[in-house]
Amino acid sequence: MMAAAAGGHCEVIHELLCNGAPWNAVDKAGRCAGDFALKTGHQKAVDIIVNAGVTAELLFAQLDKNKRTGTGLGINDRPKPDSKNYIDRNVIYGNDKLMDESDDAVMMKWETPLMEAHAGVLCPKEGLDVLNIGFGMGIVDTAIQNRKPRTHTIVEAHGGVLKKIYREGWDKKDGITIVPGRWQDVMHELKTYDAVFFDTYGEYYDDMREFHSWLPKILRKGGVYSFFNGFCPENIIFQGVMCQVVQLELARQKISVEFAECDINIDDKEWEGVKRKYFWSNTYYLPICKKAPEELNETPSTKDTEAAASSTEKLEHCSKRPRT
Repeated sequence: MMAAAAGGHCEVIHELLCNGAPWNAVDKAGRCAGDFALKTGHQKAVDIIVNAGVTAELLFAQLDKNKRTGTGLGINDRPKPDSKNYIDRNVIYGNDKLMDESDDAVMMKWETPLMEAHAGVLCPKEGLDVLNIGFGMGIVDTAIQNRKPRTHTIVEAHGGVLKKIYREGWDKKDGITIVPGRWQDVMHELKTYDAVFFDTYGEYYDDMREFHSWLPKILRKGGVYSFFNGFCPENIIFQGVMCQVVQLELARQKISVEFAECDINIDDKEWEGVKRKYFWSNTYYLPICKKAPEELNETPSTKDTEAAASSTEKLEHCSKRPRT
């Protein structure tokens, strides 16, 4: 199929897929058929392969709805220990990263401009009610606080991270509520919010899909949802498939999804001391997920629309990160 993709032979690709050829098979260099089609400029072939991938992911999700345990493309390329096991591991805060005891990075400081961009999308104005799942290094929460939310709820499961939260006095800041525990165990305690951010560690897309099932209950009409997009960053085709899967699944909940392109350049030195690299791409696709207003004729105010547009326009500049 790779040869057919490189030559743009769409009928051959279609026939191979119909006869069971895997759309996501890779060669020794990690390239799939879609990569060859993309490199040679055969967009129609790329579309056929990506559509096959989306169909496969959605089909497997339905067939194994109650059985899947992290198969498929997965949520992102951060290391994926079982999240319950991760909670029992020690974590170490350094100057520029949060590490677990296996020398895997939970979060790193180079993500700061991305988190600033996320916060700008989530909080285009002051006075909003915001929920964040996963504190990590507190980067996105700091950016959210700078935008002066009315309330700011933080859900965090890891005891070591919670110690940092309390040591730094986050629980004493006006408007902030700390909810200790795994999000799976505390969702019933949460209220409704104007903005929701999701960035956990050691989980798969199945877990994110479960969280998405809660969005109709916790995200207000016209609200904004976003998440750290680590979908298959080593392969643009696989990432494209997962982004489309998210779009289709959230559309069922009347949540529209767009991805803003952000240019990034991460120096290899950033990964020194980290066992496994979890981001390779030079482009970050920032998710902007918006829940439909209650009524069709209900539209955001001109001021809110302009604020959101301004935040989106700044994404590319925000994500050109300085070295830290």
